[in-house]
Amino acid sequence: MENLILKAHKVRKVYGSKGSLFPALNSISLEVRKGEFVSVMGPSGAGKSTLLNVLSSIDSPTSGEIEIDGNSLSDMRQKELAMFRRDQLGFIFQDYNLLETMSIKDNVVLPLSLNRVKPFEIEVRFEEIARQFGIFDIRDKFPSEVSGGQKQRTAVCRAMITNPALIFADEPTGALDSKAATNLLEGLVQAKEHKQATILMVTHDAFAASYSERVLFIKDGELYTEIHRGKTTRKHFFQKILDVLAMLGGEADDTF
Repeated sequence: MENLILKAHKVRKVYGSKGSLFPALNSISLEVRKGEFVSVMGPSGAGKSTLLNVLSSIDSPTSGEIEIDGNSLSDMRQKELAMFRRDQLGFIFQDYNLLETMSIKDNVVLPLSLNRVKPFEIEVRFEEIARQFGIFDIRDKFPSEVSGGQKQRTAVCRAMITNPALIFADEPTGALDSKAATNLLEGLVQAKEHKQATILMVTHDAFAASYSERVLFIKDGELYTEIHRGKTTRKHFFQKILDVLAMLGGEADDTF
């Protein structure tokens, strides 16, 4: 498929040992194209976070194949995987994962500094993305001095500043109030539209998922179904998401 960024084929993940095996993922296959914003939803314990960890190479599958931007993860050794994550992937976590002893700016540009990018280019990239996400004016503050929403926007900037092939977001709005969550989600949509950012987001929140263009539903470690927004309004897509979650028996934040 043209512009295919992520391809997973019959991915399985089994925990435990003989006599007490637990299949967390059962033969999941999926694809994500460049510039797509895709959400993954499902009940607690369905395998959402396990799927994200396996797809992002944080964890390894028991079997199956995963390719990101044409690179087979199974062909890489641990050191190569670590370099690949640093250079080609972006990560956004619910708890921000910022370094408290570094300024907002230094947190954002850290991946570029580690890659020895020239100082001038670092400045240019930082100003562009920091202004886009509204953190330029707090660049000299420390994480303890800013709000949760500002911390998460800092984490998003850090994830995007390397122009990664794929961004993995694990419950990015989980610790935010509704206003901060909306600002963050609108920023992700803008990054997709203007930078062709490719985003795979795990969330339990139907409101957050309604900002994506496609939602994959996981149940009992299997891909249950998927829905596309198409040309419908976000409000209509939000209701479609709630309808599927009701069938799944999944929890959801139903505040639009």
